[in-house]
Amino acid sequence: MDSIISVQNVSKHYGDYTAVNSINLELKKGCLFGLLGPNGAGKTSLIRMMTTITSIDEGQILFNGVPLNGKSPQYIGYMPEERGLYKKMKVGEQLLYLAQLKGMSKKEANEKICFWMERFEIMDWWNKEINELSKGMQQKIQFISTVVHEPELLILDEPFSGLDPINTNLIKSEIFRLKEKGTTIIFSTHRMEQVEEICEEIMLVNKGNTVLDGNIEDIRNTYKKNHFEIKTANPLNNTDDIPGTVLDQQGNTMIVHLENDKNSNELIKYFVNKGERLISFKEILPSLNEIFIQTVESVA
Repeated sequence: MDSIISVQNVSKHYGDYTAVNSINLELKKGCLFGLLGPNGAGKTSLIRMMTTITSIDEGQILFNGVPLNGKSPQYIGYMPEERGLYKKMKVGEQLLYLAQLKGMSKKEANEKICFWMERFEIMDWWNKEINELSKGMQQKIQFISTVVHEPELLILDEPFSGLDPINTNLIKSEIFRLKEKGTTIIFSTHRMEQVEEICEEIMLVNKGNTVLDGNIEDIRNTYKKNHFEIKTANPLNNTDDIPGTVLDQQGNTMIVHLENDKNSNELIKYFVNKGERLISFKEILPSLNEIFIQTVESVA
């Protein structure tokens, strides 16, 4: 079975308000998936149904081919944006408690927690209370509590919040390592540059509806505008006969727009015929942030 989770025509209502409207989603095992959307789009409502925190009003969600049930959370790790650590509990005591809630024995939980704390070089924190730790340190503890039971599905909501660049890279490397081990990961964030770096597939929701989904590179190619960045050895003074429109030119670098009936080979041929040496030639694909803004505004 390739799919680990299958969301089928799922809806969630709060009174007259529809938070999630007939959403469909199929996630393959071992994928790194981005769930995106502006505030109030329905992301959290969908995640809470996937994790059985709230009930499904319409449709169904299958986990490994079986409808979600009371045992499903044992195979799911969820790190919400609103952190849920007990401030007065000691780090080790809290991690042991949370791991056992996921069905681990005390012995197994202790071994796995020690593995992660040694991996993060934080064994000295074992007897510290959570409220003694910085926000970034608490984030590490929250991450360990989410992955310690080795979930098949890992849902991370803003996992880098409060982390400095070094610890962001540390958590990022662990996300990639877990993915390589076969963990399916849903990554929710407002940081589009992180989504582009980490995820393979995305779904953008707005006002409870799916407005965009698919492979990131395919989406960027769909939204491209035939813009090319060309850098030549020397500045080009006369571009009147160029097979396109020069949008910008700074020294020996220019941005050129090609009409749909033109292709990049014509542009390259133009510079070759001019006797200009090309330093670089690349198509400019829109960022995920640009696509996000354009898509959300178009359906506003």
